[in-house]
Amino acid sequence: MDSIPITQEYIWNEQRNMKYDYIIVGAGSAGAALAYRLSENPQTSVLLVEAGSNTHPFSRIPISFGLFINKPGVNWRYFSEPEEGTKNRVIPVPRGKMLGGSSSINGLVYVRGQPLDYDTWGQLGNRGWSWEEVSKVFHRMENFEGGDRHVRGQDGPLGVSEVPDQNPLYDALFAAAESVGHRRNFDYNGLDQEGIAKTQATIKTGRRMSTAHCYLRPASHRKNLEVVTEAMTQRLLIENKHCTGIVYKRGGQNQTVLCKKEVILSAGAVSSPQILELSGIGRPEILQQHGIEVQHELQGVGENFRDHIASRIQWKIKVPNISYNDKARGINLIGQVIKYATTGGGFLSLPSTPIVAFLKTRPELATPDIQLSFIPYAVENPKRRKLYKFPGMTFICYQLRPESLGSIHIRSADPNEQPAIRFNFLHDPIDVRAMIDGVNIMRGIVEAKPMDPYRGDEFNPGKAVSGDAAIENWLRETSETAYHPMGTCRMGPGPNAVVDDKLKVYGLEGLRVADASIFPTMPSGNTNAASIMVGERASDLIKGE
Repeated sequence: MDSIPITQEYIWNEQRNMKYDYIIVGAGSAGAALAYRLSENPQTSVLLVEAGSNTHPFSRIPISFGLFINKPGVNWRYFSEPEEGTKNRVIPVPRGKMLGGSSSINGLVYVRGQPLDYDTWGQLGNRGWSWEEVSKVFHRMENFEGGDRHVRGQDGPLGVSEVPDQNPLYDALFAAAESVGHRRNFDYNGLDQEGIAKTQATIKTGRRMSTAHCYLRPASHRKNLEVVTEAMTQRLLIENKHCTGIVYKRGGQNQTVLCKKEVILSAGAVSSPQILELSGIGRPEILQQHGIEVQHELQGVGENFRDHIASRIQWKIKVPNISYNDKARGINLIGQVIKYATTGGGFLSLPSTPIVAFLKTRPELATPDIQLSFIPYAVENPKRRKLYKFPGMTFICYQLRPESLGSIHIRSADPNEQPAIRFNFLHDPIDVRAMIDGVNIMRGIVEAKPMDPYRGDEFNPGKAVSGDAAIENWLRETSETAYHPMGTCRMGPGPNAVVDDKLKVYGLEGLRVADASIFPTMPSGNTNAASIMVGERASDLIKGE
């Protein structure tokens, strides 16, 4: 178990006349990084409040993402609203519920995104968020032994490495992709994302590198940083348009904590807008519907919600003992455990995908618009992560920058009631077209000649699902989220923005938001790296004032 010392006495004591300089709500990807950086100054007092638990004994094992994907206690296990565009299905929305947040339960894939993503943020009016500025932050936070030292960081707190796993399937897949016109890319986190590559993951020596481990553990000795877990924030304290502290519940009791300077919401794209609305900040019609007094009108709270929709194709493999369906089942699993314990390698050391590709669906596009993930096994039950008894492989596709917008809003004034999550997946025809093309590209790679020795029958959805109409219908029937929610407290100018480019909530003093909810548009890829960058960037903004 890799637990982090938790402060036991953390409540503001009025008789001692003490307040914290900063209160950070949420110890996830952004919040943990922010707490680490703010507490570097021993004269700055920081309280980090986390609703989830401390840690879990399996959290440092990479493959644990399969265990945690539906596990109560470490996962909020949110669910979406049924929507017509996805056949009225209720789609699981896993989010981390312990120190490190989703960085402690995610698939560990490390993707910065494209320079174009952040230049777009800058062009939308967000000063200081262009690629030139944020690339310096990525460089500072990384500990990655590879790539161009001018572009990639090697001295930061966040451990990142290329997946070392070897498999003949990988070699065949690289050859197949190249045979149909896709090039190999040896560092997709450099200046050019396009191509197929070994995955870079938040893993070092076979161990998960969550923000709990990389940021909070090194700071755990600091007397000016106090961390409290199992403390669920109920609301913010707002007085005369000024945020003065928070109320949270721990052990069945409400506690009030005040701050001298600022409260920073880092509760994530689902919970940050929820906390704002519970505090009377948001759309008046929604607040009044649930009997919440309007403290401050902000039309954009909970809007601008995006996530990646993911489709999954599976094939059988006709060569035995090459898929982890063979190598990690039954007695063979014991061998994998021994291998991990002795070398840090094998099945237990894998991220959610060891191979990724960033590709264009049309040659005229300036940059890739889809991401493919290759998995050397096939799962029968995604909720239980149960492997098929026969050898298989899986390809997953999602569109990098979806156009469809959804929303996240409270259902009631009860903080314990999950918010209403509406993806609005596949609403925009651009998204539909990109996903259909992505399915065809996946099939084209796997059906290429270099995969002939290994490729068996496609069994999900099967070759009968072909043509635009059939593929679209299958996408709506089966696709799920890639677990990358963002945008619900959008940064930028304009009437529907929630925070400015300093991450300050419009119209209020003493309140910022720093997490994936501030993304104005979707970064091109997995969002954990960008979320950590936001926490780092927030610390720069706060320290610079």
